[in-house]
Order: sequence, then C-alpha cells, then structure tokens
Amino acid sequence: MKLSLIVLLVFSSYLCSAQNIYSVKYESQADVKVFVVDYESQADLLVYKTKYTSQAKGNKGLWHFASYASQADKTVFFVKYASQADIKIHFVDYQSKARWLNKEKIHLFY
Repeated sequence: MKLSLIVLLVFSSYLCSAQNIYSVKYESQADVKVFVVDYESQADLLVYKTKYTSQAKGNKGLWHFASYASQADKTVFFVKYASQADIKIHFVDYQSKARWLNKEKIHLFY
C-alpha cells in the first residue's frame, strides 16, 4: 500500500511539472506574469517553444503553447513592463539552450 502511494505521488509530481502553457487575455486569469526580454543575460528562464506536447516535459524551459486553457499546466499573462512580471524569459532557437538562469524562480512552474 505504501509503495503504491509513493509511486502515485512521484508520478503525479512528474505530471505537474510538465510545461503546457496557455496565454490568457487578462492578468487576473494568469498563474504567472511573464515579461519577454531581448537578451539571454536578462532572463530568469530561457524558453524553447516545442511543436508537440510530448516534448514539453519537466521544468526545464521547454514550453508547448496549448490551444485551450483546459489543456494547460500553467496559464501566463505577458506584461508590458519588466517590473510587472513574476518572471523574465527569453525565447531561444534551440532546445538545448533552454534552462533556468535564476533558480529562485523555478517554483513558479511547479
């Protein structure tokens, strides 16, 4: 019984860290407020946009933008100013470049 409970908890925590993102229209609907910066060095997280949901596993900056809010693990709102954001991101062109630069903010996507 304990083993099955542990397996269930580990599996559910794995699912919770998937990065299916939905961009909402209003700030009040968002789990996280995001600002996109121009340079990698300004970012907390380097994000790679994946084509498929299956590629967006783990909390590593691999994001798949869901078509519907119900498909998303996290909802985000893109703010106009960095001072309004919970996190600053920079979109990268290669999956291998996706990573956290500021690990203090990693909890926002669990």
